[in-house]
Amino acid sequence: MFKELKPAALLLVLLTVLTGALYPALITGLAQTLFPGEANGSLIRQDGKIVGSALVGQPFSDPKHFWGRPSATGPVPYNAGASSGSNLGPLNPALEEAVKARIDALKAADPTQTAPIPVDLVTASGSGLDPHISPAAARWQAPRIARLRGISEAEVSRLIDGHTEGRQLGLLGEPRVNVLSLNLALDRLAKF
Repeated sequence: MFKELKPAALLLVLLTVLTGALYPALITGLAQTLFPGEANGSLIRQDGKIVGSALVGQPFSDPKHFWGRPSATGPVPYNAGASSGSNLGPLNPALEEAVKARIDALKAADPTQTAPIPVDLVTASGSGLDPHISPAAARWQAPRIARLRGISEAEVSRLIDGHTEGRQLGLLGEPRVNVLSLNLALDRLAKF
């Protein structure tokens, strides 16, 4: 019996070292060497301080900032440890109520804005963590931000254009705007 267990135990130790230590160390070393920013969470720094990640949304409620997509995570918004969608179907009354509440909040923040509200401002993404909004959602908020910050709408539009990311590889996905990066740029503009 020991004769059969010895190769099994040896294989267990060998595979544990190979797949549990050597392979992760190799992949971590390659990632840190070739893609250090991505390997460390795509962190965004301002004045040497980490202010967020380019991959995880953050809640913004100040009307002087751009607002991102609603978060579906709980118990706190944009909780990366609880990434998930709301699991509410399109006919679910709870989804309809949540969307109506978000529409009311957007209208209350800018009663003068009469254009249709882009859908990504009132619905959560599949992960509940999306840090991006569409350029249309950013432009919809531009008049409010320009008015409240005392800057021209053209300046706000230039910021949006400068922070709009194109399709990946020129054909995958849709153009998008990272809300945190845009708000940081907006805050830097307001300082001068």
